[in-house]
Amino acid sequence: MQLTRGVSRRAVLTWIGKTAGAAAMYQAMASLGYASESNFDEKNYQLKGEAPKGSTVLILGGGLAGMTAAFEMRKAGYQVKILEYNQRAGGRCWTLRGGDKYTELGGASQECKFDEGLYINPGPWRIPYHHYAVLHYCKQFNVKLEVFSQINHNAYVHSTKAFGGKPKRYREVHADFQGHIAELLAKCVNQKGLDGAMTKEDTERLLLIMRQWGSLNGDDQYVKSVEASLMRGYDVMPGGGLMPTQQYSAPMPRGELLNSNLWQHLLTGNEFEYQSTIFQPIGGMDMIAKAFEKEVGSLIRYSSKVTKIHQDDKGVTVSYVDSQNPGDTLTESADWCVCTIPLSILGQIPANFSGKLSSAIRAVPYDTSVKIGLQFKRRFWEEDEQIYGGISYTDMPIEMISYPSTDYHSPGKGVLLAGYLWDANSYEFTAMSPEMRIKKALEYGSKIHPQYMDEFDNGVAVAWHRVPWINGCYGLWTPESREAHYKNLCEIDNRIVLAGEHASYIPAWMEGAILSSLDAVNRLHAHAQAAKNTPA
Repeated sequence: MQLTRGVSRRAVLTWIGKTAGAAAMYQAMASLGYASESNFDEKNYQLKGEAPKGSTVLILGGGLAGMTAAFEMRKAGYQVKILEYNQRAGGRCWTLRGGDKYTELGGASQECKFDEGLYINPGPWRIPYHHYAVLHYCKQFNVKLEVFSQINHNAYVHSTKAFGGKPKRYREVHADFQGHIAELLAKCVNQKGLDGAMTKEDTERLLLIMRQWGSLNGDDQYVKSVEASLMRGYDVMPGGGLMPTQQYSAPMPRGELLNSNLWQHLLTGNEFEYQSTIFQPIGGMDMIAKAFEKEVGSLIRYSSKVTKIHQDDKGVTVSYVDSQNPGDTLTESADWCVCTIPLSILGQIPANFSGKLSSAIRAVPYDTSVKIGLQFKRRFWEEDEQIYGGISYTDMPIEMISYPSTDYHSPGKGVLLAGYLWDANSYEFTAMSPEMRIKKALEYGSKIHPQYMDEFDNGVAVAWHRVPWINGCYGLWTPESREAHYKNLCEIDNRIVLAGEHASYIPAWMEGAILSSLDAVNRLHAHAQAAKNTPA
């Protein structure tokens, strides 16, 4: 079923995990496409045999899916051309730097004023270690990577409804949550509560585990102690010489911690797609797009807005206009077509697709998301709070603050991902002007970092439902829509095949876009070879 907008997908999946167990949660995530490991194998995705002599392919869209298709099909001998709406390649693999200008639907324009070397990735910003296809091309095209810090135990978790609205360090919540659970379970063991379910040896082993895992003291209690402070930190850190004597820290009350819901943020870093190691390209995510563009840029016609797609038994003809200076309608024809245009845009373009494909295109809405990047006069999160990379989480509409995982201790200014919004929060911010989005991000963020207002320099805010060339963030499938339409969306439709993250089980990720493209061009290549060998 379609998830209710009042409750986030993450909240629903968390609820499933707590009530029905991890296996049920993983099954639900797999159905929605959020728990799928990449099945990339370089040997299996190389096109077999040469293209039929003189065969031409037109690729619609110069994002990662389109450029992957172009790269692989040209290697096989096809004559390839790409039509790209923007004046750059990469699609959602997009980085904003100082001097970049962007106009959203509605006419609001922004100019990024970040200092040289600073940037924000409005689209993808992380590469999990198991996204093998992305990593394969990064290696092949010499895209330099660095580690992205997902979890930082010194970052914050925050709730406006708990602890007087004061943020808590991640390590404090993590240690206290484990400690209180361990104490309760140890008490159950000591009171013989598990004797009917476990042998004496097993209960003794479990008790030992709880003492270590939960940092319990000699009385099997989680209290202010050296054991607890070794996990959650000290009120006064151990020093040297005649420095002040170390002071242990006191755990948060168990009931208050459990009722705060802060513990739910501990789950995120344990989810498969966020487990270490995670990477990012040095200098911005569009380093990947630029690397692809270096290989296939000569094949791309930029500023090309597709206005009509027509196919028959002999080929495909696409009509388009210049997206920057619309004038005369131009046409491009080819034997075959790989279409990577987002479904939210493709559904608005006249095309003679089959009924099944047309229905599939219309069946997939696009989700909402907003990202806000703020530049500050200094890296106060490092200088004042010793936060180096990682993410702070909050129940405020901005949802999270991500700290740069690069250039630590750099003098001068720094940029934070000061909001990454989904669901109802995203819709609310999408309705605002860019200036108001930035203003609200400052207002909310200052409740975690009081330095915000004094240190703020400038910012940009991208609402994906207002991005002209996609009108949304990514293709939002449900188990029911996948069952009814996914196969029809992916199958070759006469002379056209679709590719992109929307045609994958890894939606919203670059890996899904690339894998979808590799699968599509392999099938189209085999189809073209078979068509050549079929008598007319």
